[in-house]
Amino acid sequence: MASPWLGQQSLGSEAVAMNNKGFRRGSFQGSTSDEDMVEIAGRALDFSITDDDPPLDREMLGGFSLYNGGGMNGTSQMMDFLEEPLPGVGTYEDFNTIDWVREKSRDRDRHREIASKSKESTWALIHSVSDAFSGWLLMLLIGLLAGSLAGLIDISAHWMTDLKEGLCLSGFWFNHEHCCWNSNETTFEDRDKCPEWESWSQLIIGHGEGAFAYILNYFMYVLWALVFSLLAVLLVRGFAPYACGSGIPEIKTILSGFIIRGYLGKWTLIIKTVTLVLAVSSGLSLGKEGPLVHVACCCGNILCHLFTKYRKNEAKRREVLSAAAAAGVSVAFGAPIGGVLFSLEEVSYYFPLKTLWRSFFAALVAAFTLRSINPFGNSRLVLFYVEFHTPWHLLELVPFILLGIFGGLWGSFFIRSNIAWCRRRKTTKLGKYPVLEVLVVTAITAVLAFPNEYTRMSTSELISELFNDCGLLDFSKLCEYVNDFNSTTGDVLPDRAAGPGVYTAMWQLALALILKVFITIFTFGMKVPSGLFIPSMAVGAIVGRLLGVGMEQLAYYHHDWTIFSGWCSQGADCITPGLYAMVGAAACLGGVTRMTVSLVVIMFELTGGLEYIVPLMAAAMTSKWVADAIGREGIYDAHIRLNGYPFLEAKEEFSHKTLAMDVMRPRRNDPVLTVITQDSMMVEDVEAIINETTYSGYPVVVSRESQRLVGFVLRRDLIISIENARKKQDGIVSTSIIYFTDHSPPLPPSSPSMLKLRSILDLSPFTVTDQTPMEIVVDIFRKLGLRQCLVTHNGKLLGIITKKDVLKHIAQMANQDPDSILFN
Repeated sequence: MASPWLGQQSLGSEAVAMNNKGFRRGSFQGSTSDEDMVEIAGRALDFSITDDDPPLDREMLGGFSLYNGGGMNGTSQMMDFLEEPLPGVGTYEDFNTIDWVREKSRDRDRHREIASKSKESTWALIHSVSDAFSGWLLMLLIGLLAGSLAGLIDISAHWMTDLKEGLCLSGFWFNHEHCCWNSNETTFEDRDKCPEWESWSQLIIGHGEGAFAYILNYFMYVLWALVFSLLAVLLVRGFAPYACGSGIPEIKTILSGFIIRGYLGKWTLIIKTVTLVLAVSSGLSLGKEGPLVHVACCCGNILCHLFTKYRKNEAKRREVLSAAAAAGVSVAFGAPIGGVLFSLEEVSYYFPLKTLWRSFFAALVAAFTLRSINPFGNSRLVLFYVEFHTPWHLLELVPFILLGIFGGLWGSFFIRSNIAWCRRRKTTKLGKYPVLEVLVVTAITAVLAFPNEYTRMSTSELISELFNDCGLLDFSKLCEYVNDFNSTTGDVLPDRAAGPGVYTAMWQLALALILKVFITIFTFGMKVPSGLFIPSMAVGAIVGRLLGVGMEQLAYYHHDWTIFSGWCSQGADCITPGLYAMVGAAACLGGVTRMTVSLVVIMFELTGGLEYIVPLMAAAMTSKWVADAIGREGIYDAHIRLNGYPFLEAKEEFSHKTLAMDVMRPRRNDPVLTVITQDSMMVEDVEAIINETTYSGYPVVVSRESQRLVGFVLRRDLIISIENARKKQDGIVSTSIIYFTDHSPPLPPSSPSMLKLRSILDLSPFTVTDQTPMEIVVDIFRKLGLRQCLVTHNGKLLGIITKKDVLKHIAQMANQDPDSILFN
């Protein structure tokens, strides 16, 4: 939102031109279709023109009446405005921020009207009850739809991942595991081998042994990966460019009040669902968990249109989207409580208690729906659900903290490397060839992944393998120990010497770690749906398993050492490598996303064991401390800043000693502030101001001489009101006087009809004095979610501070270039 004053220095003309001027400086030209937005996740949006002036962030504080945006002039004026609403007044253009206070006030007025009418008739009472119940019904529908789509995605991705290696003869729709379940010739040791499942070499040349068969399977694996990724990127580019990426940075920005038309639309939902399956099945180093949050929010946004109070109120809709985000994480990890906490900690900008309960209900319904579908056939919500039986010892906190340190270092390394690569993608020719980039990364990933069984399998299966606590019935390489059955009691296996399979698995995992660490940097941010949870967890799980096996062998061969002698005797089951893998996964995910409480709860819900919360907490906090010491931003905040989204982070403290007069516009040598007088300007004068400037709103003053503030009027409301008056009100011409007062000014009888626009005037804009510390101003913007704040001195209007001014000032105080970093 730019400061309303004339001239070229106007904050880069950042207001959105409501009269279809569109974006300037190579941005979007007056169109908001998906096809015009191909570069949203890979190229920074130019908000230098259009982001502050549009109503920028306003967090809704229900009880405040300090700021009534856009014509909320007290109860009587509001009721007048509602009695004869003009189409378009009070609505928002694309790439604008909603007016939180106005939206909430409207909802309160609507609720009071329904409550008063409910006493008049039975039908009105029924309507009141249905209105109160509609929110819970909407949560039920979101949970059912999100859970169903998640089950469909899981089943489809599992089948298509196995399709790269072969086909089931008894039914092509069976994946490898289900195909062999139905076979009568499957042995327990070779449960993945059955005559009904044939590799591509067996199908094409009749046998699966030998070098040629291996090369053929290799070729088919790479070919299928390329086909899947090509289909994914073409569908995204052709039908729904918003379907690419994780979606969480944009969801955070939308929940803060920003509007991105089409980002949560039906086409985005359809294409994201289909291409997410294709992207995951291609074997790229990405996950489906982040995109599932986007999918669930699309479900919430679409279903909001079934209910009037959510369809017509942007603030109420964002409460629904917060609950939908919780449902998305719930089905991604099978963690309903963790999903609610994730929405609260990581995503939501405004999260009242009512939304907390509804989020919990939506997450519960979504998890129940997914459990009913049972996509993995194990009666669990996730593929890598595990249970450990051996308690951990206090001395193991040392390696757990070491895993936390590694997670913090890895998180910081990944964020810096990925942001550098994404910035390079946007500033070089690489960004012009998204299809080629996806194909090249897919080809490299597939070629390097196939020879190693731990990278050939899906990442979820890899994590499941790494989390696994080896038992008597496990026959994977990771469980190939030298067994001494004389020391085995029941189902509990003692620590044993590692066999050759374990050592083979170790170096294979080390190679898999190197591939995952580097290939994920180039994968996240491409033009396909790509989540970061699973790849980050995989990196941590590999490191944790390697460390766990090392600790296990150390305890086995040196149980008489001081560190082991007190609690780990010979023949005892002391170390659980799978637990180390789980702690490492939590540490790396925390280092990348900076999640803490929600991360611990999600991992706890995965394991089902309370006794492992302390190791998880120690690793999560250590990783966050280490990562924050290197860089304060998590991956999602870094991408928000990279893309130039107008998001004011509420977690950062502002401690610089500057004043409002240092930040407000206009400054010295700037053109004077553009204002509208309350009763002396003609229609043509106001239209000239609108045509000559691109601000999203203008202060209204008593006169240019006095500069005494009356209120604030939005550009969009002015345009719509004037156009409507010219069409429907007799006698409105260019020389008609516009007045914002209760009574019309005295004019000669021969004067043309006057136009009263008091109903669109905000009579209580938020104001501060020029001596107000910026520390307080920043806090006000954060907590009230303001779009702009007017600056006065002794009651006279001096200037304006917009959200963009605040963001630029914060960047300058951090020794950053505000234009290149915030609004590139």
